[in-house]
Amino acid sequence: MREIALDTETTGISPRDGHRIIEIGALELMHHLPTGRKLHLYINPEREIDDGAVAVHGITNNFLADKPVFADIVDEFLGFVGDDPMVIHNASFDMGFINAELKRLDRSVLPMAQSIDTLMMARKKFPGAQANLDALCRRYEIDNGHRDLHGALLDAELLAQVYLLMTGGQAQLFQTEQSTQAAVQQE
Repeated sequence: MREIALDTETTGISPRDGHRIIEIGALELMHHLPTGRKLHLYINPEREIDDGAVAVHGITNNFLADKPVFADIVDEFLGFVGDDPMVIHNASFDMGFINAELKRLDRSVLPMAQSIDTLMMARKKFPGAQANLDALCRRYEIDNGHRDLHGALLDAELLAQVYLLMTGGQAQLFQTEQSTQAAVQQE
C-alpha cells in the first residue's frame, strides 16, 4: 500500500482570499515504510506573501522570484501523488489550497477522500489534548528541535513519523533510514 505524507506552505491563510501555495513537500511510504522517494518544490505564487506567513515559514518573495509557477509543476506533483492516499495534518487546509490551484488551471480537483487527516485522527485519539504537529512530536518523542520555522518537506517528514506511530507503523525504521542517509552524505 502506497501513501504520501504531504505538507504545503502558502502565502496566507485562505485560498478564497487569493492566497497560493509556495512550497510542497511530500514523501512516499510503502506498506508503512519510507521508500526514500521525495518531492520538494518551491513555487512562485505570482503574488505577495503576507508578513504573518513569512513569520511562520521564512519564505520570501525574493526567494521565490525565479521559481516555477504552479502550472509548470502541476504534472510533476500529480504524477508523484497519483491516486494514492495523502497523509496530511489538517487536510482541509492543504487540500483547499491544492484544489484551488488545480481549479485555476481547469484541472480536476483531488477528492477529500484521497486524504488521511492526522489532525482528525489525533483529536479522536487524544480528546482535549493539543493536536498540532509540535504537540504530537512531543507526545511521540520525535525530535523536532531542528524545526525553527515551518517547511513543507521537513513537516512532511515529521508528519510521516507521527502518522506511523499513531497507526502502529514502523517509525523507528524511518529514523534509521534518516541516520543512514545522513551518514552516506557525510562520506
